[in-house]
Amino acid sequence: MVQVAGRQGSSTPDIAAARRVLLMEANGLAALAAGLTESFDRAIDLLLGVSGSNPGLSSGVRGRVIVSGMGKSGHVGRKIAATLASTGTPAFFVHPAEASHGDLGMVMQGDVLLCLSNSGDVPEMADLIAHAKRFGIPLVGITSKTSSSLGQASDVALILPPVEEACPMGLAPTTSTTMMLALGDALAVALMERKGFTHDHYRVFHPGGRLGKQLIKVSDLMHAGPEMPLVASGTPMRQALVTMAGRSFGCIGIIGVKGREKGRLIGIMTDGDLRRHIEGDLLAQTVDAVMTKSPITIGPQQLAVEALRLMNSRRITAFFVVEHGRPIGILHMHDCVRAGIT
Repeated sequence: MVQVAGRQGSSTPDIAAARRVLLMEANGLAALAAGLTESFDRAIDLLLGVSGSNPGLSSGVRGRVIVSGMGKSGHVGRKIAATLASTGTPAFFVHPAEASHGDLGMVMQGDVLLCLSNSGDVPEMADLIAHAKRFGIPLVGITSKTSSSLGQASDVALILPPVEEACPMGLAPTTSTTMMLALGDALAVALMERKGFTHDHYRVFHPGGRLGKQLIKVSDLMHAGPEMPLVASGTPMRQALVTMAGRSFGCIGIIGVKGREKGRLIGIMTDGDLRRHIEGDLLAQTVDAVMTKSPITIGPQQLAVEALRLMNSRRITAFFVVEHGRPIGILHMHDCVRAGIT
């Protein structure tokens, strides 16, 4: 049994009931984890078949995972379908009753059917199961009864352990639906790991919201090509200032012209550098006399949120983006702010 530590001495009847429910459902999850067999591996093999080993969008996609369930199992099924779809496995939910009235046309050869039913004997699911058998559509069933209609019809049956529902009457789906939900998460995560699903793939399916913004890369926001304020080493200050004024970054990058430094970023000149040299004959200088050597730079594959954090900690407003020492872009703090990165 799962144990819990806490201020149990001050429990009210409501807290005691809540704690009992949580512990019963936790014990159900523990039993589920302990009882996993090679059937789980075979389920992953079937589900992997709809999208191959490619974790992202690809012309190699051969089908979808069709998730179905009735009642509370159906609500859980919708969440599982959404999780699968958002992690690189094409999936959607089909209501079993609606399937009998035309929605069976959504389920085709090449798909895999994932059906959820605690009892495994839901009349509304009969037509869906029959359709799968008729057209040779692989069926993965999640149920608590191997001998049920769903358990017997499944190509792979994932059997829930025999644990009590947290409902005091033992009727309302509670522990069973928690186990289904967790098992769906386990399937999705195992598929992610089998396919090598990365942050880049995740961002493809989550372009909006806070999650998407946290995964934006420097290369997505940087200014490249002629937008970069760059001059060569030895450039007179008068010419450099014209280039700097023609951009809005408050800085200019200096490129080496000889030997190993040729084409590489060797320095940066900022508004602060100009203020520090204003008392001398500034316009008679070259950029080399004013620039800050070995400037802080960032790589194109780093996350923009990391760049913004570094800008704030170093109290600077822009980075040159470099690859192998050569500038390929520039990122300003305002670019991050406009993108909604905080």
